[in-house]
Amino acid sequence: MELMQKEGRFMFKRALAQLILCSMMIAVCWFSVKTLEVSRAAATPAFKRSLMVSRLEAQEDVRRESFGGEMGRAASGQRIVECHVLERTSIVMAQEEYDVLTRIVEAEAGNEDEKGRMLVAGVVLNRVNNKKFPDTVVDVVFQSENGTAQFSPVSNGRYYSVKVSEATVQAVDKVLAGEDVTEGALYFASRKHADPEKMQWFDNNLSKLFTYGGHEFFK
Repeated sequence: MELMQKEGRFMFKRALAQLILCSMMIAVCWFSVKTLEVSRAAATPAFKRSLMVSRLEAQEDVRRESFGGEMGRAASGQRIVECHVLERTSIVMAQEEYDVLTRIVEAEAGNEDEKGRMLVAGVVLNRVNNKKFPDTVVDVVFQSENGTAQFSPVSNGRYYSVKVSEATVQAVDKVLAGEDVTEGALYFASRKHADPEKMQWFDNNLSKLFTYGGHEFFK
């Protein structure tokens, strides 16, 4: 009887040891699988983009705190040397919009230098972003009032006959990349070639900003 009890205790301990060993093996396997999943996730582009966004957000928070601190010191009477925040936004547009933009720039400023071409492209985009005008390049370029086109090359047909040059493409691309030299201009005109009554309307109803090349720019 005593021998059977000893054998029973031995079997129980052996089974318990096996159960503990199996549990440890399962735990090790689970940990290995989770580690592999995390490693794979970390290698994915989505995870890397997420990590980059987090880092950029952290840098932005630091910049904002720094900017806020400088503003606080300014309010307390301490002198601030300088603080600049520069933001540029690239513009992506459909091919049709791009073709219309480059063609009107060529028609209006094909004999101007790069800045002159950039100014015309910039005015068109300023109108697109202004609630007083249509919200697409195509609609802005072909807009008419009382049967009169807003851009003379559209009305006289020059728009349809020009061949867009590489210089115009480069100028337009610079504007689309974020370079704005217009000072907010919404109108331009060549006083030399414009109808006197039209120029009188410009002078009486708009604010002249500057003259560049063969055009005067207004807002």
